Amino acid sequence: MIEVNGAVKTFDGFRALDGATITVPDGGVYGLVGPNGAGKSTIIRHLTGIYAPDSGDVLVEGEPVYENPEKKALIAAIPDDWFYFQSATIRDMMRFYRGFYPNFDMDRYEKFKDVFALSEKSPIRRMSKGMQKQAAFWLTMCCRPKYLILDEPVDGLDPVMRRQVWSLMMNDVSEYGTTVLVSSHNLRELEDVCDHVGIMNKGKVLLQRSLSDLQENIVKLQAVWKPGETPVLPRELDILHTSHVGRVYTYIVRGTAAAVLERVQSFAPLMAEALPLSLEEIFIYELGGEQYAVKEIIL
Repeated sequence: MIEVNGAVKTFDGFRALDGATITVPDGGVYGLVGPNGAGKSTIIRHLTGIYAPDSGDVLVEGEPVYENPEKKALIAAIPDDWFYFQSATIRDMMRFYRGFYPNFDMDRYEKFKDVFALSEKSPIRRMSKGMQKQAAFWLTMCCRPKYLILDEPVDGLDPVMRRQVWSLMMNDVSEYGTTVLVSSHNLRELEDVCDHVGIMNKGKVLLQRSLSDLQENIVKLQAVWKPGETPVLPRELDILHTSHVGRVYTYIVRGTAAAVLERVQSFAPLMAEALPLSLEEIFIYELGGEQYAVKEIIL
């Protein structure tokens, strides 16, 4: 299990992490989302042992990961800006990875030649961004890590290769119990693969839940009222956002669909329907709703 408890990290007076706390259960996919500057990459650098927290704990299997080679050997990561030696080829980096990861799987390395179809002998620096990302997946997944940590993992990959790498990762989760923590702005893609989600903002983790619980406890309510009648809904309904087009009113409400509908029906709407929210919509409204709405600017 990966745990971060009250982690604080300050750079030149700026708190990149401000008491961040997350728990990543074993054997699943944890999606870490948040706006730019929320602290996602900083927390990933703590989880991979690059940074030590100023205070708080960053633990892998109950032990601090910083300067802990035994726990670091369980972790493989693909950062947004993947590192490779300037003149290295994929085969050179394979030898480098083998020196650090005792479980490096050469059989898998050979099989992945057909999956990624990259030249082992060409310098990585001459490859496109998408090809470099493929090389990163090729090498990293051959390490057979217990914990796989990814920062914008499929950025630069074409749709076919995106599906391919997600398929490979999900197979490792189901077959070998690999734990994946992934930070991405592609919330639609995360929605298809995540078991748990944590939402970060300003160095804090605002909430973390299973994706199913998150989606079951916030709903989009659409209602049509009688002409001239638009009731003020009670405060006991935790309404995060209200909008309307014509006579169709849309409310984003915290609560279960059944409970929200039951309460609203007492106001006798002509029509009322509760719809599930996408992860992207939940992200927007949990972070403040209207202040994150797209602003219209007249030029």
